[in-house]
Amino acid sequence: MTRRIGLIGNPVAHSISPAIQNAALAAKGIDATYELWQTPLAELAERVASLRADDVLGANVTVPHKLAVMEYLDEVSEVATRAGAVNTIVHREGRLFGDNTDIAGFATSLRAACPDAKTLPAFVLGAGGAARAVILALAEIGVPTTTVANRGEARMAALDAELAGIAFQRLGMDEAGLRDALPTVGVLINATSIGWHPGETPLSLDLLAALPEGATVVDLTYRDTDLLAAARARGLRTLDGLPMLVHQGAEAFTLWTSVEAPVAEMLTAAAIARDARR
Repeated sequence: MTRRIGLIGNPVAHSISPAIQNAALAAKGIDATYELWQTPLAELAERVASLRADDVLGANVTVPHKLAVMEYLDEVSEVATRAGAVNTIVHREGRLFGDNTDIAGFATSLRAACPDAKTLPAFVLGAGGAARAVILALAEIGVPTTTVANRGEARMAALDAELAGIAFQRLGMDEAGLRDALPTVGVLINATSIGWHPGETPLSLDLLAALPEGATVVDLTYRDTDLLAAARARGLRTLDGLPMLVHQGAEAFTLWTSVEAPVAEMLTAAAIARDARR
């Protein structure tokens, strides 16, 4: 029996996860297929219930359902509860377990790109769900300080409540404050939704000159954004979101299959799929 895994979200057509996961399944000789499951909110409960079928190993969950999906699961991991988001569902003998692999995925990708990350002050742009996962990953890595900059007070207050016990400094997005803060930053991370399209940047690019030599600039978007191009032009290290996508997918793959993920094959498939969409 061919097993099924899918991506639950709305929209999902843009995702390269099928290319990544199907390459992994083929590399390990597992008789399963990874599909895209477009799911409006009104159909979420029915979709999650369908994961209990004998031929389903589980699913990934993406926006906008990472929080809403929790109420339909039998159990949610401590990590996912802390993150306030489930991005992976595992089917085990009729029961559904929710987990979050985004945190581990980001931590793994940052350690690989920046081995000294645990010694460097971090600066996060944004205070939404992606930022929450990043802050938890930075705490896991053990960075000395984390500063979070965001325009909206409401999101920052929510972040405070959701991450009680995680120490981080708070800052607005005014240019003067950013210019004063950036000279001590070792890792700058764009966790906002701004930057996918050309011409979009989460902050004024001339502020990159305030970063110290050797700093790393990270964008969670898995393309070469204007932010990353400008950072690279200044001689800074850069990291896009593709390795995070692959490493969180590798964690999910192992949860579904109990098999070690073929990360090298997944990275290759991800790069090919991304380049094909440019």
